[in-house]
Parts: sequence; C-alpha cells; structure tokens
Amino acid sequence: MLLALDTSTAWLGLALYDGQQVLAEWAWRGDRHHTSALAPTVADLLARCGVGWPSVQAVAVAVGPGSFTSLRVGLAFAKGVHLARGLPLIGVPTLDATAAAMPPAAEELLAVLQAGRGRLALVRYRHGEQGWQAVGGPEAWRLEDLLAGLDKPVLLCGELTAEERQQAQQHPLVRLPTAAACLRRPARLAELAWQRWQAGDTDDPATLAPIYLHVAGAPPA
Repeated sequence: MLLALDTSTAWLGLALYDGQQVLAEWAWRGDRHHTSALAPTVADLLARCGVGWPSVQAVAVAVGPGSFTSLRVGLAFAKGVHLARGLPLIGVPTLDATAAAMPPAAEELLAVLQAGRGRLALVRYRHGEQGWQAVGGPEAWRLEDLLAGLDKPVLLCGELTAEERQQAQQHPLVRLPTAAACLRRPARLAELAWQRWQAGDTDDPATLAPIYLHVAGAPPA
C-alpha cells in the first residue's frame, strides 16, 4: 500500500493505492491550513479505509513547483513518516501528475498551477513512447503574456482561476480540457510513484528537496 500526498498549492490531495486499485482519493482546498489539516486528515483517511499504518509500505509526495510553505509541509510530513517507519520515500514533480492525466496529443502540453502574485508555474511536456515527458524545467508566466506569445496550438491544463479559464478559452490556439479533467489528482501522483517504487527508484530523504519556482526580476504587481 502506498500513501500519496500533495500539498503543493492551496489544494491538498491524499490517495491510497495498492498497485491495482485506488482505495481512496481526497482532494480539497485547504487554503492556509495545511499544517493543522494534514496529519489528522491522513489519520481519518486510513481509518475510513480500515487501513492501519503497518499496511502502508511506501509514501509519495509532490515536490513542486508550488508554494514555498505548502511544499515544505508535505515534504516534512512524508520525511517524518519515512524516518518513523522506515518506509521508502518517492518524490514526484507536481505537474507530472497533472500531465499524466491527459490523453495523448500531438500538441505541446502546458501544465500549470497557481504560483501566487498573479503568476502561473508552468512546465512544458511532449508525448512520446514513455507518455508525457517534461521538456525543460519550471517557468513563471502571467497568463496574458503566455497567451500573447503563442504561435502554435497547445493543450493547456492545470490549476486555473475562473477568470483565467475564460481568458484561455477565447484564444484560438488553446485547447482547454474541462475543469474536472484539469484537477490535479493525487491518485495520478500515486500511480507515478508506484511505478518508480516497483523499479527500485526511491529518494534519499537527506537530499530530497522541493522544486521552487525561481523568477528573475520583480513579480507582477
């Protein structure tokens, strides 16, 4: 059994996965209450599923990009579980889970999440034999600047406000899935982590660190 945690942004997500079935998946807007909400909600999730900690064999955590504080809450919890119970630890880039939910497409995939101060964190993906693979690292954009620079069709998915969705839908080069399809699902995170765990690819808690979004210059006003 693998426990997956995503605290990258205002949204929190938890999933329990056994390699064949998703036993539970919770996602909700936690705003600024990650620290107080995470541990009791994990305990509630396990209790509702009738799963004790001895049945949890690995822990996965989204490592960003995302909010500085939010990412550290999830990573600290995951490392604490690793140290207390000796469980394998798997860190997964947050937007890899967003991309994994998208069907194959010829267009470039732009996966985004809220980065604060009017910015989006963005990672570009291309689809190939191994599924969606990241092309380069995280970038910071204001949506209007991103849309203004497009010169070819793209698939845009991820965490957008209602206003941003309306703005993107009006662009002729943007294909935007539904809001439900764009939801960052912790079960996808669990699947990606499970594949790595089964391949023997786990992370050292001493070196696993959040992926932060570095921005040159001042953020937009």
